[in-house]
Amino acid sequence: MKKLPEKMKAVKAHNPGDYRLDTVDRPVARNEEIIIRVKACGICAGDLKAYKGGDMFWEGTAMSSPVTPGHEFFGEVVEIGKGAGKKFNIEIGDWVTAEQIIPCGECKYCKEGNYWMCVESNIYGFQKDVAEGGMSEYMRIPSNSKVFKIPKTLTVEEGAIIEPLSCAIHAVQRADIQFDDTVVLSGVGPLGLCMLQLIKLKNPSKIIVLDLDEGRLELSKELGADVCLNPSEENVVEIIKEMTDGYGADTYIEAVGVPKSVRQGLDILRNLGTFVEFGLFMEETSANWSTIGDGKELDIKGVHLSAGTYPIAIELLEKKLIDADKIVSETYDLSDFNEAFKAAASLDTIKVLLKP
Repeated sequence: MKKLPEKMKAVKAHNPGDYRLDTVDRPVARNEEIIIRVKACGICAGDLKAYKGGDMFWEGTAMSSPVTPGHEFFGEVVEIGKGAGKKFNIEIGDWVTAEQIIPCGECKYCKEGNYWMCVESNIYGFQKDVAEGGMSEYMRIPSNSKVFKIPKTLTVEEGAIIEPLSCAIHAVQRADIQFDDTVVLSGVGPLGLCMLQLIKLKNPSKIIVLDLDEGRLELSKELGADVCLNPSEENVVEIIKEMTDGYGADTYIEAVGVPKSVRQGLDILRNLGTFVEFGLFMEETSANWSTIGDGKELDIKGVHLSAGTYPIAIELLEKKLIDADKIVSETYDLSDFNEAFKAAASLDTIKVLLKP
């Protein structure tokens, strides 16, 4: 194999809005670590909110700088530290990805098997040195990582959506959808479009999609939605109640992260319905909690990251049960990261990738 370079290019988040393409030392594998040559890295809604200076990312210890962003990555193994080949069952040339969280392995949640709730919560792309992300030519996969091999039959687009698809799987699993359910999905960004395809595989009675963008609603129809509604133009609560004999939907998945979508969901649900919260909020929200308790006795379920769902995501992609091409809309070179971030923030795009 060709000798690896000593230096590499990497996007570095120095401060909110101050992201630069820096030349830095290429990481070197230590014991039980591997180095990958990044093949692609997606830009997540969380990456955009961090770029714009969201308090939840920059206040306290959530994000350290300068750090390389990016947790939606995959790449080719180019260096294997002592013991890593056996630990991860990999060899030079394999394609791999890793879960976005690097669990400590020692806290209560890790020991119980609920590693995605690890109290240290080191997430790729947010902690410098500890968890540098994938917006770079090479990246280190630390020994505590959860690593998965990827079949080389997958396309770049498929490899790059393994992380968001895995999170979407966790959300749909939490929803516990039944065959006769009416399911409402609020928000069809990249993750919402993954959820839509997964909900379709569950074969519920009716899938209703809500979004403000007509282009995304049209795409949702192509991907299996039965009904697509724009809450800015229609009384979606009234329409859905009419569709369900006045009762309301069985399940509401909130994938937008705006207060209005939360209150709307509580109104849409029937008595004993299930509300699944996935969206990432930039502001606090309020709701009538009497609706949740005394009014409807709703089940409220949160969703955090993925929970052992990477193998499922890889299998679904390998079987071509998920359409990645309709989710990935644009690809940019690493050097054009600023343009890529602008594109990712636009409603004219769905998922934007960076390719070193």
